[in-house]
Amino acid sequence: MPPPKIKELRLDSLSIGQYPDTEATELRQRLSGKLQVPLDNILVGSGTTELIRLIALAYLRQRDHVLVLEPTYGEYEVAGAIAGAKLVKQWVKTEGGFAPRLEETVALIKKYRPKAFFICNPNNPTGEYLSRREIETVLYAVDYGLLVLDEAYVAFVEQSWPSASLYSRGNIVILRSMTKDYGLVGLRLGYSIASREITENLRRVLPPWSINIVAQKAGILALTADDYLAQTKEKIKEAQWYLTVELSRLGFPPLPSDTHFFLIKVGEAKSFRSVLLKHGIQVRDCTSFQLPEYVRIGTRTLPECQRLIATIETLMGQGEINVPS
Repeated sequence: MPPPKIKELRLDSLSIGQYPDTEATELRQRLSGKLQVPLDNILVGSGTTELIRLIALAYLRQRDHVLVLEPTYGEYEVAGAIAGAKLVKQWVKTEGGFAPRLEETVALIKKYRPKAFFICNPNNPTGEYLSRREIETVLYAVDYGLLVLDEAYVAFVEQSWPSASLYSRGNIVILRSMTKDYGLVGLRLGYSIASREITENLRRVLPPWSINIVAQKAGILALTADDYLAQTKEKIKEAQWYLTVELSRLGFPPLPSDTHFFLIKVGEAKSFRSVLLKHGIQVRDCTSFQLPEYVRIGTRTLPECQRLIATIETLMGQGEINVPS
């Protein structure tokens, strides 16, 4: 749920008969103060997905190499394909808990010299969160290219490390999602932190009036909700503990995750999702991530988590859901 302050937002108090500020100046000023990052190093977009495509538009050309750690968010591949770039994938294995093998990563960087390297941290859908040392290792290796550090879910990591200062290295773009942080999914709001040169290059390809007046005002209000994220994380922690215990009891132990979502092995993900959907419960079938035996479960409110467990238990009793062998 969005912060309660968002409920104060009234359309009749907004100048919806005028064009929005294409620079999102006030929102960027608030972000600058909160992050302790200069204003000129911040760009606001209509969600991180738009920013990912802007990076491809600004920096990628046909036959450039793009490196991604798979399984991960599919938009990196889409953005690369739009630019005509060649995708290089490093697949991580379930046996290693989806932890990337950094020696192999560095070797791939040296071999292909990628123009861009996309890292989702924490990763979607695995929840794996790389340390500062690990990120700096690949950042140094890709010094002739651009490291795109997608931190859309970092606000939900229990012990995250401060990454914003890395922008001064000059070859990194850090992406953050207010959509995820503040439950503003329908409004689409994200931002990047990067050097002035990179930020200006992205601004040149940013569509005019990309962020509407309602989204800008909602973002400004959300940033004044100082206790919202802390309270949300505390509630998520309680609900996630419940899910971990109960799913393990039912024979579906969650894979280790550093954020508020995790994978469970269910056998046939498409069927598992379909059965739950009939009862009004939606989980993510991870077949599109090339993980057809897994679903991703996002931690929601405790009552919703309790309903999920009760439904799975009932369906197991009816033989519609079975523990994978």
